[in-house]
Amino acid sequence: MIKNLSSLFCGILFGLGLVISQMVNPVKVLAFLDIAGHWDPSLALVMASALITLGLAYRLIIRRPSPILEHSFHLPDATRIDARLLIGSALFGLGWGLSGFCPGAAIAAIGYGRTEALLFTLAMCVGIWLFRLIHGPTRTP
Repeated sequence: MIKNLSSLFCGILFGLGLVISQMVNPVKVLAFLDIAGHWDPSLALVMASALITLGLAYRLIIRRPSPILEHSFHLPDATRIDARLLIGSALFGLGWGLSGFCPGAAIAAIGYGRTEALLFTLAMCVGIWLFRLIHGPTRTP
């Protein structure tokens, strides 16, 4: 129960951060991506502060013998840059650049009743389903 409440709290905190920073607003995101036009650098500050916060928190958390609500840390062990990673990254970037939504922000924007966010999320789910249909389910340790 405590793990679920912790996850809910973290999700709400993340969603609030997306709303406050306006990352749920595709017009703002597209203005950030338009470096040749009317560029809006404000989301770069959001991203930089998120990376700084993550870097500091990671250094403190990883020193612990184990997480508070788990038996061990679940860190990624993949270090290889392969075609699958590059193609997936390119598709993510294209989707973000064309729609102005990334997955987390799109889900948060659904709460605003934004139809385009719902359509984006549905299209993303179809893409995930197609990937799994073609490549099989993702292996988990």
